[in-house]
Amino acid sequence: MTEKEAKKELMRRANDLSPTVHVGKEGIDDGVLNEIVAQLKKARLIKVKVLSTVEIDTKEIAEELASSTNSVIVDVRGSVVVLTDKRTWTSLSQKKF
Repeated sequence: MTEKEAKKELMRRANDLSPTVHVGKEGIDDGVLNEIVAQLKKARLIKVKVLSTVEIDTKEIAEELASSTNSVIVDVRGSVVVLTDKRTWTSLSQKKF
C-alpha cells in the first residue's frame, strides 16, 4: 500500500471520529501533549480540534504536535488535525496486498 492509499484508509477510519483533544488560546502545553500521547497509545488515531481563539496557523500547530508527540499528521482540514502513531502509519504504508 502506498502512502497515499494509507492516508486514504486512515481518513476513512477517522471519518466517524469526533475531536477528543482541543487546543485553546493557551496553545500547546505539557497537558495537551501528554493527553495526545495517551490517546494515541490507546486509540492509534485521533482528531484534534484547534479552537478559533488560537492565533497560530492550524498547519503549524499540527507540525508542532506531530514532532512533540512522535506521531504522523494524516490530514489537516480547517481547524481539525488528524494524527496517528508512527507504528500504525508504518504498518499501513508497508502493507502489501
